Amino acid sequence: METEVQSIDTNTTAPITAPAAPETKWYVLRVVSGKEKKIKEYLDKDILRNGWSNVVKQVFLPMEKVYKVQNGKKVMREKNYFPGYVMMEVIDNKAPIADDIVMHISNITNVMHFLTDGKGSKGNIISLRKSEVNKMLGKVDEMNDMGGSISEPFILGETIKIIEGPFNDFNGVIEEVHEEKKKLKVTVKIFGRSTPVELNYMQVEKLS
Repeated sequence: METEVQSIDTNTTAPITAPAAPETKWYVLRVVSGKEKKIKEYLDKDILRNGWSNVVKQVFLPMEKVYKVQNGKKVMREKNYFPGYVMMEVIDNKAPIADDIVMHISNITNVMHFLTDGKGSKGNIISLRKSEVNKMLGKVDEMNDMGGSISEPFILGETIKIIEGPFNDFNGVIEEVHEEKKKLKVTVKIFGRSTPVELNYMQVEKLS
């Protein structure tokens, strides 16, 4: 009588783990205000052209969305959250950023200098602390989640025009501003009597 022998495969394949993302440092460029976007676009191309993609991970410009109500429509635009600054995320090789990269970037038109521990360009180039980076990135995420802030904040006592709802075309005076809810408490005069109404930002516009 033949006995069937079952073979057991003892060759087990170890799980493949993805390599850990390299540590990075964040550096800050001081630039001419109003030129941030153009400098970022130039740097993105320049990094590829010079083969620095393995050193500079990204050039980052913290932006926030702001809007205003114009002719009853919400007009959105992007605004620099840190005017006059551009951020650079660099692979951390446990050494200062290379002198040739620093020199090249510092000589780009409208770039003033890297952030240093001295005054202006005098001193050693420093990177942001982790707490500062987390705060900056957290703020950017928060702004994106909020869906934008109003470019010209409403002020207590300000007279506005109502453009939507039962009080359309009435003017009112702002009594309370609830920024987190994007709502206003406005006093409207109807037949000579002051009537409080609650409106959201999209129901009013500033008087030009």
